[in-house]
Amino acid sequence: MQPFRSVTGAAAPLPAANIDTDVIMPKQFLKGVDRSGLDRGVFYDLRFDAAGGLRPDFVLNQTPWRNAAFLVVGPNFGCGSSREHAVWGLAQLGVRALIGTSFGGIFFDNCARNGLLAVELPPEAHALLLEAASDPARLRMTIDLQSQTIASGGLLTGFEIEPSRRQALLDGLDAVGATLARGGEIRAFEARHLRAAPWLMVPGSEGNRR
Repeated sequence: MQPFRSVTGAAAPLPAANIDTDVIMPKQFLKGVDRSGLDRGVFYDLRFDAAGGLRPDFVLNQTPWRNAAFLVVGPNFGCGSSREHAVWGLAQLGVRALIGTSFGGIFFDNCARNGLLAVELPPEAHALLLEAASDPARLRMTIDLQSQTIASGGLLTGFEIEPSRRQALLDGLDAVGATLARGGEIRAFEARHLRAAPWLMVPGSEGNRR
């Protein structure tokens, strides 16, 4: 995964409540066996008309927000089904962080596992950032995960994040990577445990223990 430390970019407003994962990534884009092309599927029915043309009234099709790095979203964003494709597609589209008041639980976990920062803020702080994102003159923000702050013009907003989730994002590690990073500790524990309980040793496996 790409580490997230300090990222600066445009923020786009998507204030509607209860945008579910079927809206974020419609089911027709779940057919592939790999993750390629999911960026086109993101918000497909909002971004494109029946003929495949861009809908000019959708915010991500408008010039100031076309390549937004952040989305300031409405409450309960990512609710609905557990499809991880929604997060994969957002990341492929270039979205690095979501700023909201609440997220669907499984979606929130999928974001952390795939390097997409999801920030939960109190309504008052969220409203100020949503206002800034809606203004082409103020839409650029910097999210610094080291200091856990969002800077927008003269506004500086702090946010909370679970420490292990923060560290995984800073290091660019998914669950497998985080486990492998502690390989030495795991092997040391295995060796201690097998010395204390040698009857657990599989015959012939002694040579694999180092």
